[in-house]
Amino acid sequence: MKFMVLVKANKDSEAGVMPKADEISEMMKYNEELSKAGVLLDLAGLQSSAKGARIRFEGNKRTVVDGPFTEAKELVAGYWILQCKSLAECIEWVKRAPCPGEGTMSEIEIRPLFEMEDFPEVHAETAERAARIDESLEH
Repeated sequence: MKFMVLVKANKDSEAGVMPKADEISEMMKYNEELSKAGVLLDLAGLQSSAKGARIRFEGNKRTVVDGPFTEAKELVAGYWILQCKSLAECIEWVKRAPCPGEGTMSEIEIRPLFEMEDFPEVHAETAERAARIDESLEH
């Protein structure tokens, strides 16, 4: 099973405060453990919402809203994509993640990704297209 592990933003990450060198080192050590265990598929940190935008969809209308966005607790500061046998295994990996920012509260959310098997009613042609897209992403 694949999981999107979302590191929630906080006021420091939204203000562009960069992690300290020792925090980055600790995170790299953790990321290496994920990689060596074969569960890490992808990861990245995200810049603050001030550098981003949102697109609102209302029927055929598209509205662009430039950042920053007001509720930091609802934003994402980074992510991992992990391949684990179960949600329980993913939880165990995430519990080992270092906590950024000495003395600060942070939150990480885990969400399973949909896979084609979750859509048994999908036509064969659509499944083949999805397989080609997945294959192209792996290269």
